[in-house]
Amino acid sequence: MRSVVFDVGETLVDETRIFERWADRLGVPRLAFFGLMGGVMARGRPLMDAFRLVKPDFRLEEEVAAWKAEDPATLADGFDSHDLYPDVRPALAELRALGVGVVIAGNQPAAARTALEAMDLPVDAVHVSEEWGLEKPDPAFFARVADVAGAAPGEIAYVGDRLDNDVLPARAAGMATVLVRRGMHGYLHADDPDAKHADLVADALTDIPAWISG
Repeated sequence: MRSVVFDVGETLVDETRIFERWADRLGVPRLAFFGLMGGVMARGRPLMDAFRLVKPDFRLEEEVAAWKAEDPATLADGFDSHDLYPDVRPALAELRALGVGVVIAGNQPAAARTALEAMDLPVDAVHVSEEWGLEKPDPAFFARVADVAGAAPGEIAYVGDRLDNDVLPARAAGMATVLVRRGMHGYLHADDPDAKHADLVADALTDIPAWISG
């Protein structure tokens, strides 16, 4: 394995605080909002449906713009180093010590790249879908991943918390795959029969270096 490429949300970044802020913004109890999100995902519906159940005319870009105009200091739907899962730095550092390339590439806005780069993580590069004009699960996204990783698909492991966006399309692109068992999608998808298509189902990112070196 020459390179490991990581998704962002619920792989590196714990999104709890983001969704708590959204619940507060929408004026709904946090527990109710988390339940709605879990409910729509269990039905195979887009996550944004949970927002529209609370606010039928919800439009993400408009709402974020209004939020930031009202409170320029807010993170809104963004994140910072306080949102990193505690195993991120140790796992990335261990991979680098093994001589493996480490890249971040996920479905994120351009602002997420700035936030991630400000964390000074032990990675070779950070890439986001908005800047590529490509989103997972588009096969072109994974072709671009191979490009930036500088390795053949069979020499790359893609790490994410979802089957539909991460494991299955990365596998179709010829990559090894790791399904991280955390976050709302991660726990749900790890219990899905298609989880057998992941080369590793990991409870923590620190499981990955041992898997690669073993």
